[in-house]
Amino acid sequence: MAWLTGIGTEILVVGVPLLFAVTFHELAHGVVANRFGDPSARYAGRLTLNPLAHVDPFGTILLPLMLLLLHTGFLFGYAKPVPVNPANLRHPRRDMVFVALAGPLSNILMAFLFMSLLHGLNGMDGGLGVGGGEGSALSLLSDLCRMGIEINVVLFVFNLIPLPPLDGGRVLAGLLPPRPALALSRIEPYGVLLVMALVVLDPYIGIMSRFVWPVMGGLSRYIETLAGS
Repeated sequence: MAWLTGIGTEILVVGVPLLFAVTFHELAHGVVANRFGDPSARYAGRLTLNPLAHVDPFGTILLPLMLLLLHTGFLFGYAKPVPVNPANLRHPRRDMVFVALAGPLSNILMAFLFMSLLHGLNGMDGGLGVGGGEGSALSLLSDLCRMGIEINVVLFVFNLIPLPPLDGGRVLAGLLPPRPALALSRIEPYGVLLVMALVVLDPYIGIMSRFVWPVMGGLSRYIETLAGS
């Protein structure tokens, strides 16, 4: 992001797509749960595009800001989970698979939406009447779209890690026979710590760098290539 002239612009370029990404992620969970018979998210006022209904002070603001300011090279965030009561679903085990998949799928769809916008910007000559050079509005929007692709790909891949409470863990639990699914669900209270350990200890155990980071990087580059970047 060589065009950046200040941390305020950098926060803007990261913050806008991140806010869209986590809002649509949680909204997708709620919409699908409501479709399959659980109105919990609707009753909680979470079936809305208003980001304020979904913002988590730590996950949506502080965590991404810390990762950005520390120049970790990895941006991640999350919103407040929408309430889902599996007992309300018509077919709880099957329907929870669809509810869980809805979040990551919304992110990959958003990544392709940002790709389409980036493709349109790449086709503009001069752009927006202000010139297309470094620091221009066109450059700002282009990098915002690239960041939108990267953030949504990160959320798509990261949330599919098969450990509860991540969406991938819930999908796996719904596909396993009841006894292994119950055993997997018992990991959930420790799932976040396990995922954090995988990230922090990656220089020593290499699981993320072998399996997760290459998928994120490759998918991001592929989608940006489709935009003509």
